[in-house]
Amino acid sequence: MGAREAGMLSVGEVARRAGLTTKALRHYDHLGLFAPQVVSADGYRWYAEDQLATAVTIARLRALDVPLEAIRALLAGAGEDEARRLLTRHRSALQARDNRIRRALHSLDHLLNHERGVVMAMTDTQPPSVPDERELARTLFNHTWTLLEKESRSADEDERMIHTAHASRFHWDNVGDDQNRAVGEWQCSRVYATLGRAEPALYHARRCLGYADRPGMEVWLMASAYEGLARAQAVAGDFEAARDSRSRAVALAETVGDAEDRKIVIADIDTLPIP
Repeated sequence: MGAREAGMLSVGEVARRAGLTTKALRHYDHLGLFAPQVVSADGYRWYAEDQLATAVTIARLRALDVPLEAIRALLAGAGEDEARRLLTRHRSALQARDNRIRRALHSLDHLLNHERGVVMAMTDTQPPSVPDERELARTLFNHTWTLLEKESRSADEDERMIHTAHASRFHWDNVGDDQNRAVGEWQCSRVYATLGRAEPALYHARRCLGYADRPGMEVWLMASAYEGLARAQAVAGDFEAARDSRSRAVALAETVGDAEDRKIVIADIDTLPIP
């Protein structure tokens, strides 16, 4: 009795019903991630009907860009806590990648809109001047973002990220204005939220909001302040408050006149981990 008569599914049928490719299924078999139940003498792969659910799970996780080794652990019967740990770590990696991409897009926009033209801006070889305190504050701010954008940070790099964010905020206190201070507080909150530390994330988000609420501040800054507060509230598990803050951020962002500022704020809002 052949495999077909035994009620098996061909590799093509599994691929079609699960939303995978036959090439992917063969690759997963070679890796030992998802093997067919039967391989016939002529090399054809046949799967049992009850294997389809596993194929669908793999397809769903790959659509979320979950690494194969994490999928292997999840398929091996990871418990709820371990599954959450694996997916939370993957989410952090995606968030870092998103931060890096959006920073690159922002820099490209500046390059494309440079007053001297793209070619001159790309080939500018003027050496940087000796950094003053303002330049030091910017450098520390940018270094913090570089660390935020790393998909896999060490514990030492997590600590360094905290210190560089606070160092930048300290120097803005000396040489910046209230807008610089607000953005510095926002970055400190973002760092702590990324690290899952709710109390300091909330503290700095509220300080950011306090600066953003002062006379003369631009609307985009208040929108960002509420976005930061929503992120911190989500980390604290207060999703009702987080949804309210997100709604305020969205309403304010929609009134921002500058298209680039509006785009940046909305992109941050879109990454909020709020159900």
